[in-house]
Amino acid sequence: MAFPTALNSQITDSITQANTKVLGDAPAMAMGNLFITTSQALGNAAHNATNNQQQSYVTMQAATSQGVCTLLSVDTGSAGVATSDIFRSY
Repeated sequence: MAFPTALNSQITDSITQANTKVLGDAPAMAMGNLFITTSQALGNAAHNATNNQQQSYVTMQAATSQGVCTLLSVDTGSAGVATSDIFRSY
């Protein structure tokens, strides 16, 4: 002990050791919190990337379906006009 007090020296020694343990554990706790926070952020980033990729596939599939529908309807429209011209000529 640094200086004599009216308290029992065992009490002050145990409190000093407990305080030292708390101070010694602080860096490990801080690093644990940092690792947990970093892993959660990376997990969220991976989830967002997967979700964005799925949404882009849905958009691409809709655009492809619309394009195919447009291509097929142009052919049907021109065939219908040609057929009506043939029937009018008779």
